[in-house]
Amino acid sequence: MFEFQQYLGFLLFLTILTIGFWLMIFLASFVPYWIGGAIAELIKEKRAKNRKDEE
Repeated sequence: MFEFQQYLGFLLFLTILTIGFWLMIFLASFVPYWIGGAIAELIKEKRAKNRKDEE
């Protein structure tokens, strides 16, 4: 059967795998949202500047 160290190694592997999975999900969802928001703000600033220059 399994020895105690093998059991701890398996638990450590599962822990690292789970942390990596949730980090990947977080980065895959948050980073595009962050970049999209930054681009939207940049476009709003450029539009506001163009409107101010036209007046």
